[in-house]
Amino acid sequence: MISSDDPLDQPLAVNPMFARGGERVELPTTKFPELPMLPDTAYQLIHDEVMLDGNARLNFATFVTTWMDDAANRLYAETYDKNMIDKDEYPKTAEIEQRCWQLLGDLWNAPNVDNVIGTSTVGSSEACMLGGLAMKRRWQQARKQAGKDTSKPNMVMSSAVQVVWEKFCNYWDVEMRLVPISEEFPCLHGSQLADMVDENTIGVVAIMGVTYTGVYEPVQEICQALDQIEATTGLDIPVHVDGASGAFIAPFLQPDIVWDFRLERVHSISASGHKYGLVYPGVGWVVWRSTEYLPEDLIFKVSYLGGSMPTFALNFSRPGAQVLLQYFNFLRLGREGYTLVQQASMNAAKHLAAGLAAMDAFEVIADGSDIPVVAWKLAKPVVWTLPELSRLLRAAGWLVPAYPLPDNLAEQWVMRVVVRNGVTIDMMDDMLADMNKSVSWLNQLTQPLPDLNEIHYHH
Repeated sequence: MISSDDPLDQPLAVNPMFARGGERVELPTTKFPELPMLPDTAYQLIHDEVMLDGNARLNFATFVTTWMDDAANRLYAETYDKNMIDKDEYPKTAEIEQRCWQLLGDLWNAPNVDNVIGTSTVGSSEACMLGGLAMKRRWQQARKQAGKDTSKPNMVMSSAVQVVWEKFCNYWDVEMRLVPISEEFPCLHGSQLADMVDENTIGVVAIMGVTYTGVYEPVQEICQALDQIEATTGLDIPVHVDGASGAFIAPFLQPDIVWDFRLERVHSISASGHKYGLVYPGVGWVVWRSTEYLPEDLIFKVSYLGGSMPTFALNFSRPGAQVLLQYFNFLRLGREGYTLVQQASMNAAKHLAAGLAAMDAFEVIADGSDIPVVAWKLAKPVVWTLPELSRLLRAAGWLVPAYPLPDNLAEQWVMRVVVRNGVTIDMMDDMLADMNKSVSWLNQLTQPLPDLNEIHYHH
């Protein structure tokens, strides 16, 4: 006998999925729900709602890892409850975090691995912030010791930097000096620095993998230009390398490129563990070439979780599981395994670039030779646009972004594919086939399509 009309009291066999309480009404979106529901019901409702999301494996807009193997997934499930900040309660997780940034110091050719210092972060954006803060604080300290003004710090970078650097300069009152990109200089070059730096410059940011096109900025050339500036002006300006993607590609695929701690002027390097570090989001890393480049007064010591723990972070509580997944990858892959994985991604990227170059419609502007990112623009005027092609590809399941380049190239639109672990040559062939079909259809147009941005979708 069923003793109650309350759906929560009904046996599951009698009150089946999609017919239980909570499933026969609209989901609460603005008013906090009054009553509980069965966990299976809540799970199914959310599971079904996110079916409308795109397929993460086919999202070629993101740099973020979308696949890890089954052993990593098991480790993730076993450790998702660990709080990275609680180093006294989880001392082994804390020790593994330290191992990771020391291993990265070795990977990035630190002169003395025992003297490097670093930390994990939620992502490379936080890592960039910490690198910038250390630069600003060291500049302030040096200026104060010299009895000079500290009110007008500036930082020099390419206009193609990721938005995190705009945030850093905005949030921490640093003048952002952008070197415009152009056809001649599509990224930052050393020749552009002399007129941009002065005694208030806290540092120069160099990017190992520009977000827009994936190309490396020439870090060694930038450092050499700063050496010359110091020789003539006395200005000793450090470099932070934003290695979000390239810091996990260059050591394995282009070891002869000198961009890391082999250059004395490189004080710090940040990277995304959840990009080509091959870990699920979110984890980032920042490493300083030695302890002297991270001011001691930026490090806080807290005791209320038990013990005394040093911490340098913008966040406090954050997941420890991704740090363990990073160490898993280091153990699982090693240099040889990372090389194999990254080379497979680069091979797929170059295969895509070759397929695009064979199409009359496109001009490839980045062929995956730096990081496995392919970017292209229209080779000639046509009645259709790259955003329209992007929408057609999305209808076929492929998420391929189209966007304008910054500054002097703002009139130029490009499309970009990020080739990550799990993206195969066969997948690239499938996308190229859909690309050809879409371009053939668009080429039949005699007038532009209506602006689809004016259509609003509501699910």
